Amino acid sequence: MIEIRNLSKSFGNLHVLDDISLDIKRGDIHGLIGRSGAGKSTLLRCINRLEDFQQGSLKVDGVDIGHLDSHELREVRKNIGMIFQHFSLMQRKTVFENIALPMECWGYDQQTIDKKVKDLAEVVDITEKLQSKPRELSGGQKQRVAIARALSLDSNVLLSDEATSALDPKTTESILDLLKQINKTMGITIVVVAHQMEVIKRLCDNVTVLNHGKIEIEGPVSEVFLHNPNKLNRILGGGQDIVLPETGVNIRIVSAEKDRSKKILSSMARALDINFAVPWSNIETFKDSRYAVINVNVDDEDASRVKEYLNHVDILWREAGDE
Repeated sequence: MIEIRNLSKSFGNLHVLDDISLDIKRGDIHGLIGRSGAGKSTLLRCINRLEDFQQGSLKVDGVDIGHLDSHELREVRKNIGMIFQHFSLMQRKTVFENIALPMECWGYDQQTIDKKVKDLAEVVDITEKLQSKPRELSGGQKQRVAIARALSLDSNVLLSDEATSALDPKTTESILDLLKQINKTMGITIVVVAHQMEVIKRLCDNVTVLNHGKIEIEGPVSEVFLHNPNKLNRILGGGQDIVLPETGVNIRIVSAEKDRSKKILSSMARALDINFAVPWSNIETFKDSRYAVINVNVDDEDASRVKEYLNHVDILWREAGDE
């Protein structure tokens, strides 16, 4: 769906994006995360070429947007909607008029506009506010209007640039649920820029972690967050490294079933007749799945037997503390 190869961009002597290669699958919700200045918003804006780039290629639905003239680019952008952190609504226009604006610019007839606006207002649950002005709306309602506007031209890609960072936690949750619903029912590919790890965990299927313009980590959200917690904290900040014992072998056990993980530990202790410590554990939620994550510390001489046992009972594990 979106193919990025060896993409580089600089502002003068400042390298903002450095040899970025990335594939975003059709129908995926893909997160871009990193500290301020990591290049995530610049990369997002390269997808619809609001930002030009100096090197590499970027294809959307097979079209290399780096070589399009202004007319061709306008046609491609019709299929790429975008929502912004601060909504970017026209303050003098009503909600109806804000949603209708892209269709008016493209010359849609009024009957088509009326139906589309009403349909989208229902999708984003803003029907009762169609004649209101933006100043009469809450932050969450404004973002729902912005989402409806971004979908008005039947876009097959939706770009979200920090769309929830100006919202309170409860409103953020409702907007994330709305984006998941839109992705599921309309099949729209969504690319999300966020600086909040919880937004990525709750919303995305896959994630790319950027650091100083380079891709540092990439993969399915659950794998990235479950297996790289300390590295993520060092890149993104705001978290505490998991401190594990310096002696023995630390093994991280991951199970989608909380109760099963507890039974595995007790069964393992009985079957292998060993003692072990549990220095850290947590429950992690990713999109619609919950995982139990448990770090166990075993003596060196017991490590191989523990790993064999976990393989035998088909539970996911890895040696911890070296990420």
